[in-house]
Amino acid sequence: MSVAKATEITASSNISFEDAINKGIERAGKTLKNIKGAWVKDQQIVVESGSVIEYKTTLKISFVLKD
Repeated sequence: MSVAKATEITASSNISFEDAINKGIERAGKTLKNIKGAWVKDQQIVVESGSVIEYKTTLKISFVLKD
């Protein structure tokens, strides 16, 4: 039997939402083991002088707990 847990993180990028997601998963993987999936809970952009300067995403990451 496996037991999974979900945790929420926020990651940002000045390139794209996809880059923010990849950075978030990569960083979470340094602390959380057995990551099995994630879903995007929310996305935001930061606008300055009419241009997007930052992409932010909130992720829910699921991982299996060790026995």
